Amino acid sequence: MKTVRIITLLFTLIGFSLFANACSDNPKEPGWEWGGEEEPGGETTAKPRYLWIDAAANFPDYANSKENIKRDLTLAKNTGFTDIVVDVRPTMGDVLFNTSAVEQVRKLDYWSSTGYQFYERTATWDYLQAFIDMGHELDLKIHAAINTFTAGNDYPYGLGHQGMLFRDDTKKNWATSVNTATGITNVMDLGSDTYGTKFLNPVNQDVQNYLLTILGDLAKYNVDGIFLDRCRFDDIASDFSDYTREKFEAYIGSKVSKFPDDIMAPGAGVTPIPSPLPTHYKKWLEFRAKTIHDFVVKAREKVKSQNQNIQFGVYVGAWYSSYYGVGVNWASPKYNTAAAYPAWASQNYKDYGYADHLDFMLLGAYASANRVYGSGEWSVEGFCKQAKNLLLDDVKYAGGPDVGNWDVPAGTNVNTAVTNTVDAAINAGNGYFLFDIIHLKMYNYWPDVKKGIDKYLESVDKK
Repeated sequence: MKTVRIITLLFTLIGFSLFANACSDNPKEPGWEWGGEEEPGGETTAKPRYLWIDAAANFPDYANSKENIKRDLTLAKNTGFTDIVVDVRPTMGDVLFNTSAVEQVRKLDYWSSTGYQFYERTATWDYLQAFIDMGHELDLKIHAAINTFTAGNDYPYGLGHQGMLFRDDTKKNWATSVNTATGITNVMDLGSDTYGTKFLNPVNQDVQNYLLTILGDLAKYNVDGIFLDRCRFDDIASDFSDYTREKFEAYIGSKVSKFPDDIMAPGAGVTPIPSPLPTHYKKWLEFRAKTIHDFVVKAREKVKSQNQNIQFGVYVGAWYSSYYGVGVNWASPKYNTAAAYPAWASQNYKDYGYADHLDFMLLGAYASANRVYGSGEWSVEGFCKQAKNLLLDDVKYAGGPDVGNWDVPAGTNVNTAVTNTVDAAINAGNGYFLFDIIHLKMYNYWPDVKKGIDKYLESVDKK
């Protein structure tokens, strides 16, 4: 999901899940039922509709109240959603399920009517299991999501900080180091005004093993799916630690004589792409994509080793043309990235597309409210159409809007826009998802979403 804090209207960006049938010659498990396909005999079933539940934004409603969970899951069911995605590892890195690897979440930050503050959890019942039990009673599929490479928050408004990276000073070398304009700096030495969410270094093998342990415990639950949010580097300036430098030099088989300048100038961003390119620029992007690709493979194996029936996937931002900035190639390895984006992609970049290792993918098609229909990037429909060309049938996917944090230009009928996102996304892909339930409640968009889903279901019935 996009980088978020809950300062303006609370959200965690990012992501959601669809499921795919699979062939016997790939790593997916057969037998997962998919809607929206023509069944034997010509009958067509409806595609799934996903609703995201961010941990922090919704903490005051759900942390201590099973009644509120049941109330809102019932609302979601009656609106036409089929799948719920529950965030159980917010960006501060503690969890809302049982594991011995890390502490339980006790408080989370949210924006209240009286200002920015913490909400404390006093309940002792299992947060994730409550969603599973109540969701399954309503015939909803329940998926668990984790923020992957994060482990701490340095909060604004004087709230302080929390998370494993703040509790354990010995883990500072797990935190990412950033190539800033003033030099390479560990993110723990940077304030909340620039790097409030503290990312881990994805290259670090100890970090990966730590996260795999957490995933193994999560897969013990009877969830329908697990997917990874923020399974990426922090940004284009991350990670430039000595650890990562050594791993990169081993990857290319030579020393980097001028580090980091032979890779990227201090303080450089995703744009403009430097000209001329630094010596190792493309190879560095390739190395980062390989790092995330290889972790996704390990994460899938960990989940499946615990429970083969759990569907495994990721949430990503749909803006592929610049998503290399966070070290992710979410396309099919059959997609020739270098041919489409020769300015930054190496010939081998395509080899680290990881779509073929997923059972489902959720796409943040986060366009403005006046850009629901269209083609190409930066319209809801266009994002979803582009994904088809990038994924090349390796995995099924659902895209959709962030209806609380999108731009709403003057004169835009936002209620109509919310309704139309269903049509735009679900007909261009394999499903629909919406971020976040907090926005449906704050603005009462429930009727608008229901109108869009009902229209879609009517069209399926006529086929």
